[in-house]
Amino acid sequence: MNARADAGVQPGIRVFFGISAAGGLWYRCMKKLKLGGMVATSVVVLLGALLLAEGQPEGNPAFKPGPAPDWQLKDLQDKPVRWADFKGKVVILDFWATWCPPCRAEIPDFIDLQKQFGSQGLAVVGVAMDQDGPAVVKKFVEKVGINYPVVIGDEAMSKKFGGIEGFPTTFVIDRQGRMVRQFLGLTERGEFEKAIKPLLKR
Repeated sequence: MNARADAGVQPGIRVFFGISAAGGLWYRCMKKLKLGGMVATSVVVLLGALLLAEGQPEGNPAFKPGPAPDWQLKDLQDKPVRWADFKGKVVILDFWATWCPPCRAEIPDFIDLQKQFGSQGLAVVGVAMDQDGPAVVKKFVEKVGINYPVVIGDEAMSKKFGGIEGFPTTFVIDRQGRMVRQFLGLTERGEFEKAIKPLLKR
């Protein structure tokens, strides 16, 4: 099934809901993107058959592990942030947007994960894909109290990671810089913990 989101969702944004066989709910945001002067609407494939019994994403089975691409973006203070800055860390790289309800729902868990596992080598990095500029993102980050780096993403960054079709899309990257998991849509904290704990011990 699919439905529009709540009143906080901006026009032009679609929120897709999926129901697993066990009755669990997950959802993911899509938005019209301007690409080269043309407006293209992303298309989502509902992944209900790929959900865990608890109704949460197990990860994208079509995802192929491999080296994370090199990148450089600017943070909310307009300072450069490089992929090399996180060398030797286990990284949760989250593509998100302030207008996306499931993205916002995940952020408290990312804050807690950074607090709990940061000293063990975890680095959560948020890639904000808002098209309204960093001021909107900065206001949200300050309001929520995000305690991890947030950079301003763009279409070039999306393409480096295979083309991001919806938000949230989250990658787990090991200490050797290898992408090992990809999660599509709203994901429970426990799934991220299961993904990062073995990597932090290596």
